[in-house]
Amino acid sequence: MANTQEFLANRLIRALPRAEAEKLIARCEVQETPVRHTVFEPDQPSKYVYFPLSGVISIHTRMREGMAVEIATIGREGMVGLEMFLGGEQAHLAAFAQLAGRALRIAAEAFREVVRDSAPITTLLLRYTQSVLAQVSQSAACNRVHSIEERCARWLLMTHDRVDGDVFDLTQEFLAEMLGVRRPSVSVAASILQRAGFIRYSRGRVTIVDRAGLESAACECYAVIAREYERLIGAPS
Repeated sequence: MANTQEFLANRLIRALPRAEAEKLIARCEVQETPVRHTVFEPDQPSKYVYFPLSGVISIHTRMREGMAVEIATIGREGMVGLEMFLGGEQAHLAAFAQLAGRALRIAAEAFREVVRDSAPITTLLLRYTQSVLAQVSQSAACNRVHSIEERCARWLLMTHDRVDGDVFDLTQEFLAEMLGVRRPSVSVAASILQRAGFIRYSRGRVTIVDRAGLESAACECYAVIAREYERLIGAPS
């Protein structure tokens, strides 16, 4: 097990009263989440709930034609497995690690017991559920009306928020899959952001060079999603 300080990297756990956080932590174990590690298979029984400590987990759906589209991006600000909180026993969508990291993992039944016995955890997760719904609905609108360049900037910002430092691994194939577009479109968008001096992108590695500039290139959806999370859960401490 890691130490308690590492557990507090997850903002939901950090937002809980200390005694309630310790109740949850006591039932958890640390799980490594390497790149492409499967967290949930669609329409399969879910055995665990995850609270990321580092790395990024993508919730996505795959269409009949084979194209995958990301529905939500989850990192150390949240949890993966809201279905279990809402009374379900399986996830409708797939989830996998898009960036390697670590997570606290708790068995589904133990999670339900902890939630059932803790009003503060229940209240916090209800608010978190609302923030995820805001992300999903805003992303749906974003995918419909905003340019690939704007969406690419938004996605890079959301990933940057969830990692340590300004550098992370990301292939164009993967980014295209997350945005639900073809690779040439992502290549053009990334080139525009790079020529503007906002990012550096080489051999599957992204460096955020100008965070403020990247924010200016993103659509309003990034700020809307961030503000809603902070309103419901609180600003980073």
